[in-house]
Amino acid sequence: MLKQLIGIILIIAFAAKVSAQNYDETKVPAFTLPDILKTTDGRTVKTIEAWEQSRRPEILRMFEENVYGTMPKTYDRITFKITAEDKNAMGGKAHLKEVTVTIYNSNTSVNIHLTLFTPNNGKTSNPAFLFINNRDTTNTDPTRKVKSDFWPAEMVIDSGYAIAAFNVNDAAPDNKDNYTNGVLKLYPDQLNADKGMKAIGCWAWAASRVMDYLKTDKDIDFTKVSIVGHSRGGKATLWAAAEDERFAMVFANCSGNTGAALARRQFGETVKIINTHYPYWFNNNYKNYNDAINSLPVDQHMLIALMAPRPVYTTNATKDLWADPLGSYLSVYYAQKAYELYGINPELKFTPPPANSPIINQTIGYHIREGIHDLTLYDWSNFIRFANIQYSRLVANK
Repeated sequence: MLKQLIGIILIIAFAAKVSAQNYDETKVPAFTLPDILKTTDGRTVKTIEAWEQSRRPEILRMFEENVYGTMPKTYDRITFKITAEDKNAMGGKAHLKEVTVTIYNSNTSVNIHLTLFTPNNGKTSNPAFLFINNRDTTNTDPTRKVKSDFWPAEMVIDSGYAIAAFNVNDAAPDNKDNYTNGVLKLYPDQLNADKGMKAIGCWAWAASRVMDYLKTDKDIDFTKVSIVGHSRGGKATLWAAAEDERFAMVFANCSGNTGAALARRQFGETVKIINTHYPYWFNNNYKNYNDAINSLPVDQHMLIALMAPRPVYTTNATKDLWADPLGSYLSVYYAQKAYELYGINPELKFTPPPANSPIINQTIGYHIREGIHDLTLYDWSNFIRFANIQYSRLVANK
């Protein structure tokens, strides 16, 4: 009875907190975004060389130090073991492999469990979607007894793509009390460092270790691996792709605050709220900006810019104001400057598209769909369409 009462009190408190947030565009404060193409010492970046050798590393470092944490670059050893296999999964349409990726460091190890389906289409290698699963593992059930629109593996296989997934809890349990029981066991020094990574950094790091495996799998075209995530998984997806340029394409679904949404807009979820309710997601330094967001040296348009020149696709939902749809769109709009250095003009307009009108034909894609905070078949179908177009362009430009 006491637990139920406590639960009710927490729900009421959360509802009060949500209702207190700003959902009125007229109350968005005036702000100035950091210039993507101006270095901290005031130089304007005009070339690809200056971007790649100077400004991009500078932006990446500022995100590491102030938001997501510094990601470890080395480990002692990594192994891959196929623990289950079915060459005729999905009624013969797919080849299932369940793989354990084991990383060793600091005299300990951590296991990342990967579920991978590749199409039985006669091709020696296939493009793939790697999904960071932030929900229950039943959503990515390898037996396919349980099927979910959250991870429509059959639809992806039918489209000619491989589809893979791992669960965030393998890398860092999504809980403030035990998030250290994963990757951080390998890097205990991270825990006491103000710029040390926490849960979302661990999830992104784990995605890169899965990429280490995918590079060895002959059924995968390693040059065409896209990374996908929803909500907090979408935040990790963007950070993983910023740190690891091996990801060919990026899909962040309803990623919201410290994902695609501009922090300075103070609309919906804020930096202070996310740091208060999820203090184990981002590094300690990020909390310094809870009440001083305009002094943060970065904002999320700069995170999107780190994807350039790779294709990136973000989404929102009409009823998901918590994730600030307009702020998320403006982030990709302002990120265009980095793409223009490469001769790519995504041609995004300042005004976002209406609901259910996806921007598919540009290097930066976007849609807002009708509905709630979720990952749906509509979202996945547009991810596949976007990937088809981007890969077709690669072939045409060869």
